Amino acid sequence: MKKTFRNYSEVSASIGQEVAVTDWVEITQERIDLFARATGDHQWIHVDPERAAQGPFGTTIAHGFLTLSLLAQFMGEAFEVEGSKMGVNYGLNKVRFPAPVPVGSRLRARLKLLGSDPVAPDGVQMTWEVTLEREGGEKPACVAESLVRVYGAAP
Repeated sequence: MKKTFRNYSEVSASIGQEVAVTDWVEITQERIDLFARATGDHQWIHVDPERAAQGPFGTTIAHGFLTLSLLAQFMGEAFEVEGSKMGVNYGLNKVRFPAPVPVGSRLRARLKLLGSDPVAPDGVQMTWEVTLEREGGEKPACVAESLVRVYGAAP
């Protein structure tokens, strides 16, 4: 369920808390192939199922950057700031890929708010710890510290 912050004060009050856990998203070969086409990254461990079956993972795996790119979808599903006019991805402080994401895996995100700072003229910058879990996996597929800015909501 999407968390709705009514204002920036509610955002600040949530620092240190896990704010949301998203629904699962399946990683299909079609998604991997489309990402390869979009980025030009056609490494065989991603796009050649026959060769990948003989490789270290026994199947194709999602690109790390494909996994990372899902942050946008997961964050959009996880929270909103009521009355905001715009939100932007400001960047990342840290990113790690502790475990591969085999084709057919399902991922979801856990979002913990680490910080909240005002941004002039009418915004807030949120620092999120985002952990992408693979269903049945022992380690996260991705752990990232993501910076998101939102503008135009009530303080």
